[in-house]
Amino acid sequence: MLKSLFIRNYVLIDSLDIRFNEPFAVITGETGAGKSIIIGALSLVLGQRADVKSIKKGEDKCTIEATFDISSYRLEPLFLENELEYDPQTCILRRELYASGKTRIFVNDSPASLNVVKDLGNRLIDIHSQHQNLLLADTHFQLQVVDIMARNETLLLRYKKEYARYHSLRKELKETIEKAARTKQDEDYIRFQLQQLEEAKLTEGEQDDLESELKTRTHAEEIKATLYRITDLLNGEDQGIVNHLKEALSLAETLERFYPSKETTERLRTAYLDLKDLADETDARKEDIESDPERLQWLNERLDTLYTLQQKHRLPTTGELIALQANYRHQLAEIESFDEQIKALTAQQEAARKEVLAQATALTAQRRKAAAHIAACLVENLSQLGMPHTRFRVDLIQKEEPDNDGLDEVRFLFSANKNAALERVAQTASGGETSRLMLCIKAMIAGFTALPAILFDEVDMGVSGEIADKMGDIMQELATKMQVIAITHLPQIASKGKEHYYVYKQDTSEHTLTQIRKLSPDERVKEVARMLSGATLTEASIANARELLQI
Repeated sequence: MLKSLFIRNYVLIDSLDIRFNEPFAVITGETGAGKSIIIGALSLVLGQRADVKSIKKGEDKCTIEATFDISSYRLEPLFLENELEYDPQTCILRRELYASGKTRIFVNDSPASLNVVKDLGNRLIDIHSQHQNLLLADTHFQLQVVDIMARNETLLLRYKKEYARYHSLRKELKETIEKAARTKQDEDYIRFQLQQLEEAKLTEGEQDDLESELKTRTHAEEIKATLYRITDLLNGEDQGIVNHLKEALSLAETLERFYPSKETTERLRTAYLDLKDLADETDARKEDIESDPERLQWLNERLDTLYTLQQKHRLPTTGELIALQANYRHQLAEIESFDEQIKALTAQQEAARKEVLAQATALTAQRRKAAAHIAACLVENLSQLGMPHTRFRVDLIQKEEPDNDGLDEVRFLFSANKNAALERVAQTASGGETSRLMLCIKAMIAGFTALPAILFDEVDMGVSGEIADKMGDIMQELATKMQVIAITHLPQIASKGKEHYYVYKQDTSEHTLTQIRKLSPDERVKEVARMLSGATLTEASIANARELLQI
């Protein structure tokens, strides 16, 4: 239930604070007074598109806040799913629109996205305007009505889950077939590339070792000559450092008999032994260096093979070539397994399709039962609204393939005149007939679906007199099941409400402002009388107003 609506700095509104206490409220006022502005503000806080032109001239920001009683509507899962602050009693929506174009929206003071608020708003209030009558031409809306009356919610959820699985399998099968076709075309190319890489017998780290060996063998003579020279300097017979150190060590040992030089002796011994080992090692290494033309040629050829493969595949290392080789093996294994994958997916898809068709058949059966009841109910209610010759039929046309809603396409067929052929509602119903038909549909489904509130925005256009009175009765009956707010120009409907609000314009020295106030019983009599007779009130219109209000 909508408990209150606060509006500040919106179009012609300076500040309004409207509070609703009764299940059936009516809003009246002269044409152009600003009733549609109030509806616009409510739509804005429910997530509709914002326009900075909506901000009251001269102001930087407008704010709209709507408070709902949600105690009976089990909305906790929606709040938890979207990480919103949940209060089991109250939901407060607030929208702030800035002149800069920035907009912010909150649910119980938690920032929220417009999509989340739109979803929540659809569960909080149904704003029914003349524009919504266009829904009658929408086959999806017609199907929704049938499913509501058939109580198909649980069956439909089960079907949609099964259809989603079937759709996913169908998509996967199609993609697998397409991928198989593409990769089959590439199979010869992949096999050739893999064969070339496998023939190369690549090993991890091979390139670094080969390049190091090639560098050594290319400079073999230079390396060997240098090692010879180092060996000669260290261990040559005449000038070798090792021989000089040996002689120095012998002298130091002799000196120890006459002079304390143990530390000197030890350091000379250490240096002598280290350099002697180094000289022996260098002498041995020079023997390992050979200039082998055949090995040198093989190294060049092997590296040329690696470099060619790297350049061909645009990969800088042997390791990446090995990874590419593994990827080619995987691709070939996948190509070879496509037939099995397609066979398995085809079987799964067929099984899922059978289940979808079984669920869809159950949906169709329920819808056919509901279709006859819908037609009878609407014909009865429309006859009370001045359409005694109405005929109505719900046709279910089977589709060739199931979709997210089942196998059925729904068509509402209508005729308001005797002997006239039944045609689609959009093709034959007038504006007034459409309004009455939509009202009857809303009344019919009210007991089957939970909406905290429904707001009728001048859906009574094109009717008057006794028919208007009957429409008021229907709204009054609706108010026993949910909150009803009706914006109306008809006194017959205005008199049915439990509380009455009046919208008017007020001129100040600077602005013209839209205002709203709740009418007292006496004010209400005068307003209903004005709606009956116009600006000039008469005793007859006053008496008639009292009669309508039953006071």
